[in-house]
Parts: sequence; C-alpha cells; structure tokens
Amino acid sequence: MRVIVVGAGVAGLALARGLLNAGHEAEVYEEAPELRTAGGSVSLWPGSTAILRELKADYTGLGRRLETLESWAADGRRLLTVDLTVPERRYGHPVVHVGRRELVELLADGVPVTYGARAEHVVPERAEVRLSDGRTVRGDVLVGADGRRSVVREALMGNDRAKLSGWVTWQGFTTEPTALTEDHRAVMIAGRQGLCGLIPAGRGRLLWWFDVRSAPGEPFWADDPHVVARLRERFRGWADPVPGILDTMSDVDFFPHHKQPIPDVWGRGPTTLAGDSAHTMPPTMAQGANQALEDAWLLARSLGDLRAYERARSKVVRRPARMAGTELTDRQGPIVRLIPDGVATRLYASMLRGYSNYLLTAS
Repeated sequence: MRVIVVGAGVAGLALARGLLNAGHEAEVYEEAPELRTAGGSVSLWPGSTAILRELKADYTGLGRRLETLESWAADGRRLLTVDLTVPERRYGHPVVHVGRRELVELLADGVPVTYGARAEHVVPERAEVRLSDGRTVRGDVLVGADGRRSVVREALMGNDRAKLSGWVTWQGFTTEPTALTEDHRAVMIAGRQGLCGLIPAGRGRLLWWFDVRSAPGEPFWADDPHVVARLRERFRGWADPVPGILDTMSDVDFFPHHKQPIPDVWGRGPTTLAGDSAHTMPPTMAQGANQALEDAWLLARSLGDLRAYERARSKVVRRPARMAGTELTDRQGPIVRLIPDGVATRLYASMLRGYSNYLLTAS
C-alpha cells in the first residue's frame, strides 16, 4: 500500500519505518524545514524498547537504562521505590531514558522525509493532502501524525483543540555532576510548591524538570522574563541535588500541559491519526512517546482495518491519559508511604502492561 504520513515526529517516523520494513510505500511530509530534534528526553518503557527492536532501530548505547523509580518528599525522604528490573525481567525488555534528539534521529535513519511541506487542506475520504508548495498527494491510506495542532484531525473532527490543564513544565539538562547523573535511578519529588523530576539521560546529562501551576498572563508562563529567578525562589529549600541544579540552570524549555478527549474512533474512510494528533495528554506519566510508538506498531499491522486499530488503541491509551490528568502533589505523601515497595513494583509492572497494546498482545 501507499501510505501518506503527515508529520515527522516520533509517531510519523516510527510508522514510516514499520511500513517500509513491511514492504509498503511510505511518504512522510513535515512542516518544519528539518528534523525536529528540540525537547528534553523521554522514558521508554518495555513495550517501547521492544517495538524499537521490531523496527530495527538499535538503541544500544543511547540514553541510560533505568533500574529504579523513586518517589521523594521535598526534604529528601524516600517515600517509595519501584524496582524497574522486575518489568524488565517479566517482559524481556528494559526501561531506557533517552534524549528526544537521539530517538528521532534513530527513527529517521533511512526514512525518506520531505521537509518544509505543510499540510494546508485535507480530504479524508480520498486520503488526499494539498501541501504548501501547491502539490497534492494522495495515497491508499492517510495518517495524521502532525501533533497537537493537527490539520488532519481538524479535517476529521472539526475544531476540538486540546485544552490547557492549568499546569506547565519548565525543563532542561544539566551536565554538572550530581549523585544521579551516572546512576540508574529516576527520582520524582512532590511538594506543595510543585513537582520536580530528575532522570539521567546518558552522555553526562541529567534531565530536570519543574511542574508548576500557571496559565497565560500569569507568572511561570512562557513570556515570564523572571522565570529562572522564580523557580529558584520556589524550589530553593528542596533536597539535593535540586539547589545545585537551580544555581546552574540557564537554558530552560517551556511546555504547557494539555488535555484532549480520546474518542473510540478517530478516523474516517482511509484516513486515521497517530501520536498526539489522536491523544494529546499531560506528560505526568511519561507516556507521550511511548503511546506514539504503540500507535505506529499497531497501525503498521492494521492497514486493512483502520477502525479496528483505532478502537484497540483508544481503549488502551485512555488509561495513561486518565492517570496523566490526575493532579500529583505532596498530599499523596502519607498514602504513598503506606505502600510497600514490593506491592508498588508489582502494580507498576502490571500498569505498564495495561498501557501497551504490544505487551498485551505478546503476553
């Protein structure tokens, strides 16, 4: 089949790679003038690392394998530890934290992409797209993998844009040495001031992020000229290595959190969606890239029945989307402390399976 893919993010590149491996024709059209490598890093759970293997995308040597996921109070007290080697052994694939740049470069290797080609008009019933250069392309199947502001989704469903959730993320990397940089631990810290995450990303980098409440026109929004000073003031008293990170932070990236309804069916005729085009969610559960890879894996196997693909994926992807929309603050601390680590580990391993069509199918 000839498949037209709009968007060269994780979903679009992974899908095209899977289609090419299966002997289909895949044409990818991307609005940006070159590969979009901006962003921090992503945690890839066992279903995703398994999918990368199936896509012949060798991630060996990239990022950092994670062995534990720890929950801390703001003063550094450990509340809970999830042993990530348990799902690794159960499902046969590790948890890896990798830079987004490295992930998209890996997926893009060998995939033909036409850059600077913005989709301007979509006819879903004909799998047809008019591009900004005046060309019209048509395939047997059209896939909108063009993100939260998807032109393809708008053609299918009208103006149902994702809505702000009231939370934002400020994030970046530090290359200053910390106790976590060369470790295999991911740390999540919750306090009344907000949330902080610290995860090693390989190559001497530690990803940090701070989640705070904000909205347009308020402090901590994208146009806040004092955001670094505000972050330092808000999180200054937190446990090491947070103060050192605050002292050295300079370049910070801004990501507002969005929520969007996930319908049972998100396509029509020979046209469907993948990635954030279909299911934008907050980053709280670290599932955006993982669910994009799940879409790509199942869709490449389901070209003959797009509605079956959509129903199967919508049933699964709603689970992390609901959890990602749950507010996490220090109020969960007393509850978290009551959960034994072993119980939390078993629940987390089961949760990862429930979030993955790949693992549900394989097991």
